[in-house]
Amino acid sequence: MVIYQVFPRWFGNQRPSPMKNGSLIDNGVGKFSDFTPLALKRIKELGVTHIWYTGIIEHATTTDYTIFGIRKDHSAVVKGRAGSPYAIKDYYDVDPDLADNIHNRMSEFEELVERTHQAGMKVIIDFVPNHVARQYHSDAREAFIEDLGQTDNVSKAFDVNNNFYYLPGQTLTLRFDPQREEDFAYSEFPAKVTGNNHFDAHPTQNDWYETIKLNYGVDYMNGGVCHFDTIPSTWEKMLEILLFWSRKGVDGFRCDMAEMVPVEFWNWVIPLVKRLSPVVFIAEVYNPDEYRNYLYTGHFDYLYDKVGLYDTLRAVMCGHASAASISHCWQALEGIQRNMLNFLENHDEQRIASDFFAGGPLPGIPATIVSAAMNTNPFMLYAGQELGERGMDEEGFSGRDGRTTIFDYWSVETLRNWVNGKRFDGAKLSPAQRALRSTYASILNAARTEPVITRGLFYDLMYANIKNPYFNADRQYAFLRKWANEVLLVVANFDRAEQSVLVNIPEDAFQALGFEDNKPAWLTDLLTGERTVSTLTVAYPYRVKIPGYSGRMLKFTFE
Repeated sequence: MVIYQVFPRWFGNQRPSPMKNGSLIDNGVGKFSDFTPLALKRIKELGVTHIWYTGIIEHATTTDYTIFGIRKDHSAVVKGRAGSPYAIKDYYDVDPDLADNIHNRMSEFEELVERTHQAGMKVIIDFVPNHVARQYHSDAREAFIEDLGQTDNVSKAFDVNNNFYYLPGQTLTLRFDPQREEDFAYSEFPAKVTGNNHFDAHPTQNDWYETIKLNYGVDYMNGGVCHFDTIPSTWEKMLEILLFWSRKGVDGFRCDMAEMVPVEFWNWVIPLVKRLSPVVFIAEVYNPDEYRNYLYTGHFDYLYDKVGLYDTLRAVMCGHASAASISHCWQALEGIQRNMLNFLENHDEQRIASDFFAGGPLPGIPATIVSAAMNTNPFMLYAGQELGERGMDEEGFSGRDGRTTIFDYWSVETLRNWVNGKRFDGAKLSPAQRALRSTYASILNAARTEPVITRGLFYDLMYANIKNPYFNADRQYAFLRKWANEVLLVVANFDRAEQSVLVNIPEDAFQALGFEDNKPAWLTDLLTGERTVSTLTVAYPYRVKIPGYSGRMLKFTFE
C-alpha cells in the first residue's frame, strides 16, 4: 500500500495570496470536484494505491450554513475559521465546504469515491471515535437512528448508557478568552468532559476544548472500572456509523487516537464491520507497549509507526542520531513490522522542508527509501511532500509552525503551482521541485510493484559495517531484500555530500537469504533504470557511489 494523505479543503484551492485568519469568502476552499480524473491519474503516477481524504465528515466551523438546515456552531468552541476536522459535528454528513452544490453534498462525495475507484485507487477516510464537537448534532441521520446524547441522563457523571461524560451541577468555563464572533458567550450546563480526558469544567487553551469525550463504558470517575457486560450504547452507535460509511464504498478507516478508546470495543466492532465489508483499519496509536494489543486483540490491520521509525529517521535526518540506530526500530517490532504504517509527514507533524525540521526537502529522500523499501508494510505520503512544501505560512489559528494548517481556510502555493489551473502539468514548479516529485515517484513505484520489496525477506547489513572504515554508519544505512531469484541491495545516504562506500556482505547473509556467493547477475538500478552485470560476494565489499541526500536501490537478478 502507498497512501496519499490529502486535505480536499486546500488541495484544489487555487486562490492566490490567502489572508491570515481569512474566511471562506476571503480565501476560498477546495472541492470534491477538484479531484478530476486527470488529478487522480497524476496522483496515481506517484505509485499511490490509496487516497486518505482527510476532513470528509462534517465538523464544527464558523461558516454559517443554517440556510441549508445545518446548525451554526458557536465560534468560541471552534478552532480557526474553518474548524478542526477532528471536531465531528455530524457523523452522517460530509463537510459542506467541499460541495459545489451543498444540497447534493453527499452525492458529490459518492461521485468522488467512484472516480477514485475508476482511477484504480481506494478510498480511506477518518473515523474519529474518541470525541466529537461540543455542539454535536446530526441533521443528516435517518429518523430511526438515535442521536448521540439524545437519551443521556445528564444528572449522572457516568452511566453505561450515556454517550458522554458529565460534570453535574457545573457550568463549562473556558480558562482563556476565546475569540468569538457572537455577542454572547458559549453556554454549556451541565459541562461535558473535554475530549483529551480533561475531567473538570475548566479546559485551557492547550486542551481539546472544542471537543467532548465519548463514553465507551469506562467509568473514569471511579478508577476506570469497565462496564462491558452488556454492549454500551456508544458501541452500537459507532458500529452503525462505520457501516454507514462502508456502504458508501469507503475502503478503509484511519482511526483517530484509537488508543484512547478501549481495545475491547475494537475487538467487538472491527470483525462485525469486516464481516460485511473488507475495509482496512489503521490505528493512530503512540504507545509501543500497546501495539500488539491493538493488532491481536483489537484486530487492526496497521498502526502508526511514529514513536519508532518516524522519530528515529527525523533524528537521523537532522543529524541528532546515527543511521545505525534505525536497526533498533525493526528489532523492537519483531513479528509485527508488516503491520506498521511508515510516514515522514502528516497533518500532525512538521514538514521536512520547514525551518523546524530539516530546512529543505532533500534529506527526506534517503528516509523515504528506508521507510518504503525496508519491509512489506505500507508507506504514506502527505500531499505537498513530493513538491518540497515547507509549511511555513502563517495561516491563522495554527501560526507559523512548520505544518500545513488543518484549522484555517488556505491554499498551498506548491500545490497551486502543480495543479496550475487544473492542468496538473507542474509548469509553474521549479526544476528542483519537478525533480523531487520524479524521485518520489521512482521510489514509491518500485516499492509498490517490485516483488522483492512487496514480498521479500529483510536482512540488515549494519552489524557487518559498523566498524567498516569505508562506510560511515552514522550517515549511511544498508540492507538487503530477497525474493525468488532477486536480491535487492539498498544503501541510503543521509549525508549532504556524495559518498563512495564499500558495503560488506557477510557470509551469513548468503545463507540466511539463500542465494549463491559470487554468482553473476543482471543488475538493475531501480531509481534510474540502468542495467549492467554484477555480483555480490563475501570476498570483497560492494562499492556503491551515492549522491548526497539520496540512495541506491540495486536489484540483482540471478538466472
